[in-house]
Amino acid sequence: MPPAQRVSTAGIVLLVATACGWGSNWPMLKLLLAEVSPLQARGFAGVAAGMGFALGAWAFGISLKVPAGMWPRLLLAAVLNVTAWMGLATYGLTWMGAAEAAIVAYTVPVWTAIFAWPVLGERPSARRLLALGLSLSGVVLLFGGQGLNLGLAKLPGYALMTAAPLLFALGTVLGKRNVLAMPPVATVAWQVGLGSLPLLLLGLAFEPWRFDTLSDQGWFFMVWMTVVPLGLAYLTWFEAIKRVPATFATIAMLLAPMVGVAGAAMFLPEPFGLRETAALLLTLAGVVLASRG
Repeated sequence: MPPAQRVSTAGIVLLVATACGWGSNWPMLKLLLAEVSPLQARGFAGVAAGMGFALGAWAFGISLKVPAGMWPRLLLAAVLNVTAWMGLATYGLTWMGAAEAAIVAYTVPVWTAIFAWPVLGERPSARRLLALGLSLSGVVLLFGGQGLNLGLAKLPGYALMTAAPLLFALGTVLGKRNVLAMPPVATVAWQVGLGSLPLLLLGLAFEPWRFDTLSDQGWFFMVWMTVVPLGLAYLTWFEAIKRVPATFATIAMLLAPMVGVAGAAMFLPEPFGLRETAALLLTLAGVVLASRG
């Protein structure tokens, strides 16, 4: 079994930046989807983010060339980390409530811990298992206030929403085992761009066009989603998982819904009281404990 990977300070900073970027998108996306179709919104933003990174790489002389033999690895990473996560989670929401969906979606650390043991040899320590339990209990407390309504009508939603974190976790551990020998900007450009293209094509084929009535606020949210959650946050994520154990990375990502709750409390008529505060403290305690190995 390989020696345990240390948690670097740089890795923690990158993970916090990722969590803030992804978490900030929750309240904005909720408002945006009242104006545009989901796959079109995700697809356009992702393709634009990928093209933006490609142009940035070209401007700074960074090679976008995919090394020989790495195309299958790159395509698999794009499908698992972008297409599956965004597409399945988005459509899962059409069958179930946001609170229920978030509980299922943020089971990523559970699946990562399961995959990381056989794939990476990262046998979870008792401390990290306790950290996982603390963090997940925070997420359940945060989003479980209304309880789960398990009905046959919601089964497709649960299936899609369970598949999304499972495949994202698989992409995370495979990405650590088979690192793409490419500059970070090139990695993000290809993965986000290629992963978002199927979503865009499916959205254009099957969803109504609503961009002609998009408000100024909606355009701001589109730009934010393109630049931050689908751009900079993916860049910091891919850099972070090179520096920290896969299990710790996904435990730290449980900070993302906390950022989303704080944003919802500020911009949406959603509460931030004792339950939300307790959930935040539980999740932070889990992340701190996990960082100690």
